[in-house]
Amino acid sequence: MSRSQQILALNAFDASHRSNALPAATQSLVERRIQAFGPTSVLFYEKPLHVVGGDGVWLIEADGTRYLDVYNNVPSVGHCNTRVAAAVAHQVGVLNIHTRYLYDIVHDYADRLLATFPEGLDKVAFTCTGSESNDLALRIATAFTGKRGFVVTDNAYHGNTSAVTDVSPSSRPGGALAPHVRVVPAPIGEGDVGARLAADLKAAIDDLEASGFGFAGFLVDTIFSSDGVAADPAGFLAEAVDVTHAAGGLFIADEVQPGFGRTGAGMWGFERHGVTPDIVTMGKPMGNGIPIGGVVSRLELMEAFAGGVGYFNTFGGNPVASAAGLAVLNEIEERGLIANAADVGGYMAEGLRGVMGRHEQIGAVRGAGLYIGVEFVKDGAPAQDIATRVINALRDRHILIGAAGRYGNVLKIRPPLIFERAHADILLDALDGALAAM
Repeated sequence: MSRSQQILALNAFDASHRSNALPAATQSLVERRIQAFGPTSVLFYEKPLHVVGGDGVWLIEADGTRYLDVYNNVPSVGHCNTRVAAAVAHQVGVLNIHTRYLYDIVHDYADRLLATFPEGLDKVAFTCTGSESNDLALRIATAFTGKRGFVVTDNAYHGNTSAVTDVSPSSRPGGALAPHVRVVPAPIGEGDVGARLAADLKAAIDDLEASGFGFAGFLVDTIFSSDGVAADPAGFLAEAVDVTHAAGGLFIADEVQPGFGRTGAGMWGFERHGVTPDIVTMGKPMGNGIPIGGVVSRLELMEAFAGGVGYFNTFGGNPVASAAGLAVLNEIEERGLIANAADVGGYMAEGLRGVMGRHEQIGAVRGAGLYIGVEFVKDGAPAQDIATRVINALRDRHILIGAAGRYGNVLKIRPPLIFERAHADILLDALDGALAAM
């Protein structure tokens, strides 16, 4: 049986297998990396990339090789986006300081951002990262409900603070869960995934209540990215949200990865399911990589938290980060990037199913918009070894991609939102060729 994989171990460079096959300059950088960072910083690929530039959907290596980026969702509107770069450069030359004063641009951004949410979600707290956002969401839920217990999916990843690592089982597969956390299987597989998720959630809630921790909230990434991508049928989350509210808990939608139009069905992943969260969290894609995150909720929840804690975040939503965030919203709106995600994502998913029909190694294609998972299997079991070989074969074909899922056997396709059909064709041809070569 395949073993669970720690999320950062998927496709990680193994320093113990270093060889003279690396270019001298790359080898030197690897040595410097190991010397300075030790074991806390992971590199990708059997042969690490020495990247010196970016351009839209392309990353450029030191030797001039251009790689199609099908992996990086943080530069949501493209590497080195000119509008974002200009906005940041202008603002950093005018003012950048903590958020204890009033600035037009910070409030302009807050207003524009909140206008994208359903009625009732009208208060925002800015942070610097998605991890901070999820940490704050947990604290708000605990303060409002008076309970400590949370339920997440069994291979979820929500960030890397101490509290958020507790609700990120993918960060320590096989390790003991924190006592106040329960997990439910990801909504992937045959049958009524919504009903199954709701039933599993109800059992987890009952267990938390019996344990004395009580139930504070259900936290999910609404595309279930680390679980291996789960998107369909649209609406399957609704039953679980009903169960959450019936038990007095809060539904927290982690939109760090599916948000900002990526699923092609609206600005937010939860919109595909016809639900309204109690708390929404966001991270660096909102600033195209500039450190910014956010938590959106409603007044009564924010008051319950702030009434007992003097919370502040020195640089959360600072003027430069807000300038980047405004530029991202302008790009999404003016370039029609939500519709582009729907169009190109649908085109790519259809093409991937065509590739699946020609190669038995592919067991499933799942996703929505420009977030798609391609699952590899062998004899009906998860095939992490095939995924690893494909990832490195695609690198050799100048395409960058990553892995997800409990067993690391799912290709994770999440390119910048400016990805076009022509770029999808490059990926489809390369994947077809890589599998044929195996």
